[in-house]
Amino acid sequence: MRAVVQRVTEASVRIDGETVGAIKNGLCVLLGVSVDDTASDADYLADKLLGLRIFDDENGVPNRSVTETGGAILLISQFTLLGDARKGRRPSYIFAARPEQAIPLYERCIERLKAAVPVETGRFGADMKVTIVNDGPFTILLDSGKGF
Repeated sequence: MRAVVQRVTEASVRIDGETVGAIKNGLCVLLGVSVDDTASDADYLADKLLGLRIFDDENGVPNRSVTETGGAILLISQFTLLGDARKGRRPSYIFAARPEQAIPLYERCIERLKAAVPVETGRFGADMKVTIVNDGPFTILLDSGKGF
């Protein structure tokens, strides 16, 4: 799994003009599922998101996690994170999991996160409009296959 993780002061996702998910302080996570991913990748990534210390403590040092700050997570599926643009000018998506594999892993990640913090989501496979107010800016890339 690959994730683009942004510390945000607010983030929302709209589908057909309707807001389907919105948070204030927390993490906006764009999540891509690869053909090689398993349940252990979903668990690893969810645990990493919950423990990632990128929120400031009382000294202004990023020492706190989303669970410690009472923040929320907006989790949005994004298969294009698995795009391979090393050859040519058009990305290949052969490494992105098909919906029948990706949806259960995406949902597993959501459920694991929901056990610890409030979670909002987009809608898998929908044309979504995402609004993000990045705090910092602070952006981290995670990849369960590389052990980050």
